[in-house]
Amino acid sequence: MAGGGGMASGPTELAMTLVGSVALLLWGVRQVRVGVTGAFGTELRRLLAAASRRRWRAFLMGGFVSGLLQSATATALLVGAFAGQKLVALPLALTMMLGADVGSTLAAQLLAFDVKALWAVLVATGVGLAMATDAGRTRGLARIAFGIGVMLLSLREISAAATVLQHSELFRGALEALASAPTLAVVVMALATWAVHSSLAMILFTMSLAHSGAVPPTLALALVLGANLGGAAAPFLALSGSPAAARRVPLGNLLMRGLAVAAVLPWLGPLSTLTEWLGGGDPARLVANAHTLFNVVVAGVFLPLCGPVASLIERILPEPPADNDPGVARHLDPNLVMSPPEALACAMREALELGNHVSAMVRRIPEAMTASDVRVVREIEKLDDIADRLFESLKLYLVKASRAEMTEEEGRRAMEIVSFATHLEHIGDIIDKNLMELAAKRARKGLAFSQEGRDELLSLHAIVMANMALAMNVFATRDVDMARRLVAEKSAIRVAERHATKSHYARLRAGRLESMETSAIHLDVVRDLKRIHGHLASTAYPILEAAGELSDSRLKAQDEKPPVPAVSGARAPA
Repeated sequence: MAGGGGMASGPTELAMTLVGSVALLLWGVRQVRVGVTGAFGTELRRLLAAASRRRWRAFLMGGFVSGLLQSATATALLVGAFAGQKLVALPLALTMMLGADVGSTLAAQLLAFDVKALWAVLVATGVGLAMATDAGRTRGLARIAFGIGVMLLSLREISAAATVLQHSELFRGALEALASAPTLAVVVMALATWAVHSSLAMILFTMSLAHSGAVPPTLALALVLGANLGGAAAPFLALSGSPAAARRVPLGNLLMRGLAVAAVLPWLGPLSTLTEWLGGGDPARLVANAHTLFNVVVAGVFLPLCGPVASLIERILPEPPADNDPGVARHLDPNLVMSPPEALACAMREALELGNHVSAMVRRIPEAMTASDVRVVREIEKLDDIADRLFESLKLYLVKASRAEMTEEEGRRAMEIVSFATHLEHIGDIIDKNLMELAAKRARKGLAFSQEGRDELLSLHAIVMANMALAMNVFATRDVDMARRLVAEKSAIRVAERHATKSHYARLRAGRLESMETSAIHLDVVRDLKRIHGHLASTAYPILEAAGELSDSRLKAQDEKPPVPAVSGARAPA
């Protein structure tokens, strides 16, 4: 390895080394971003929200957050989420993005210094911290140290590979073609940056090529412009499925950077001389300075114009008609999936929303069981379709959130949410596929329950409805006393079920015609209401288990069992 032990000169091995080093660079940048988000994500979002009322504070805070995250793309996603939730006005959101673009250049400036030899210390520090503790913030700091170390190592390898590549006819030919067509170089670099979602990584890659002398100053500047353009395009495309209010922020940033790139592109020759002078003869410093200078100039030009730009963007992306589809999840913010505490909070809110829809289905069971037509049945079936869509969205969101590193407590809470939502989905299926089928059958045949039978079903239903509310409160608060109460209510439903069944058979023996006609339906409704209650009671078990309130088995130990009474005439055991 060059700079560390002899770079292989074979073209295949050299190409593999270069590709692997770029992949390592991308991984290092991602580790730093994930580490910062894990260690300080909540605080950074709070700072951004607090700074969203004054222009200069918004600009400075955007730069600060982007400098820590080492990604204007990540900051754009955060600010876009704020704008989508109407927490920040669009002009101030664009101001934040101008600051974020400047802040994202700080890492390139720092890494332009010759600090690559520190990679081993940083990697060792990161691994040591990760092995020493499972604390969330400490592990975040470990990721940061490890990520920076990996970035430095990858930059060293890229520089070594680029030095050898200078002797490759193919590589020199490709660079000469790009140098003679700056617009093509900008487009190629923009596409590459969009593909890897990291303008910092591509700027650092360009710095390594420039440091080895592989690219001339004019081409280096074209690649810097392309990286800035691609870095602005990535968040806009990433938010393509988000509301218009969220997409306006990255679109405005893309528009401002795109205009700046178009204005600078014809002047690359004179500007390369200026930035070369600013770089002091160091090609890597030239790239870093050009990157910073470009973003500072863009900020200087557009800061006073954020209001007009915001108005233009609102005309380009108008607010669509309100979407009142209740099956669309409204609390699952896709920009928070890499921050487990906030992602779990979003998931909990959506699970409660799912609970509201299922509760509406449970509430209308008596109406469906007594209606003269199937209109109510069809309405409840539509509610189940809504619940199924919400459940599917929630499940997929939690799968994405689980890819981030969670603490043991966060993992337990994620499983509680999945369990609660799954039980709700099962309740919906019981109502849709069982109870509504029974209700439709009763309506088609024109059957009616006896007054006593109706009262028994209403009594059972009242217990289920009361415990539906209790189950949702247990899920939201994780209160152990309420969880105990919910489990204890299983006794009440068992007593009510036995009473309803016993009374029903008594009416059958008495020859009551209404009871005989609805017997199968009546008993199935009783059974299904008890099944629904069982799913509700299951909400309490994860909370009680986490609190150490459950034993390993519900069976009594052998020495706790009461003695078996002797049967008359049987010989007692010896």
